[in-house]
Amino acid sequence: MHPFTQRSVPDGAATVHWFEQSSFAIRDAAGTLTLVDPYSPHDRPADRFIHAEPPMDEAEWPADFVLLTHAHGDHTDPETLARLHAAAPAARYLGPQESIDQIVAETPIAPAQCTAVAAGGQVRIGAMTVHAVYAKPPAGDPDAGIAPPDTTHLGFVVEAGRHRLYFTGDPINTFAEHESLTAPVAALRPTAAFLTNHPTEGEFPYFDGCVRMAQRCRVGIACPAHYACFVARDYDPAAWAAAFSAGGPPTRVIPRNSHVVFEA
Repeated sequence: MHPFTQRSVPDGAATVHWFEQSSFAIRDAAGTLTLVDPYSPHDRPADRFIHAEPPMDEAEWPADFVLLTHAHGDHTDPETLARLHAAAPAARYLGPQESIDQIVAETPIAPAQCTAVAAGGQVRIGAMTVHAVYAKPPAGDPDAGIAPPDTTHLGFVVEAGRHRLYFTGDPINTFAEHESLTAPVAALRPTAAFLTNHPTEGEFPYFDGCVRMAQRCRVGIACPAHYACFVARDYDPAAWAAAFSAGGPPTRVIPRNSHVVFEA
């Protein structure tokens, strides 16, 4: 087993491992192991992937629960999920209906192990509680010329120990300008947020929009996500952190394939 899955977690604390992209693992004092958007394809051509080696050996990560934010390939990956299922046949999978439909159609995972969740929902998973929120509004943002998303996009605030950990999924570029998106997260006062963004691409918040998103969601610590995987979608986390120096919350950059401890 990977050392992260064996380490002792003090009561009230939570540990988060970041693999790369938006793929995470969470553990609490009860030993619940939850994965978020696990993505570890084994075929990694150099013109597409930054790292030749996949970030996880699924056999070393026997998850209790797997959370999926949306049905895009780097967030709901049947290849990775099938290997996780082989390592942990009793694991349960939660995500929007489109992700659940894809799992049932493309993996050996039984429908009885899958639960569809919707924004505004709350689900107990072991000792943790998951709050589902929207990452992109179903209608898009017509005022900004952003069309409705092609699939449901969720984020999750996970209560683990005494912490609330916000995994954004892929938020709309104008996320910070929508109180309907920021208010449900702000009400939960996340200890830390793992924020998808990009300096130039435009699907997600730019760096300055990411700062506003963290501020309006009342985030305690901001951590960057959705990089260090694809050659064409990478960014410098130091440049991202620099954008927070003028009024944003404190930042913490987690090195690829390593973990951070949020103490009790």
